Amino acid sequence: MEAIEELKIGTLLIDMGRIGIITKVIKSGSLQTNSSLINWRVNYEIIYSDGTVTVIGNDSLYRMMQAEIITLL
Repeated sequence: MEAIEELKIGTLLIDMGRIGIITKVIKSGSLQTNSSLINWRVNYEIIYSDGTVTVIGNDSLYRMMQAEIITLL
């Protein structure tokens, strides 16, 4: 799979009709956590206009962009 260029804090996106903004770029090994749910790669924290907060991995975000589920603004 082709890697995408790292997105920047402040990048706006539309995800299934919701507007979101990237608020954090979490790079490999930069977040100390006891959770095994975070895979150590580039992850993005996204806050949506409805208040929902999510963390999504770079590869997953790329796949959703390819499927046109997420569109960058």
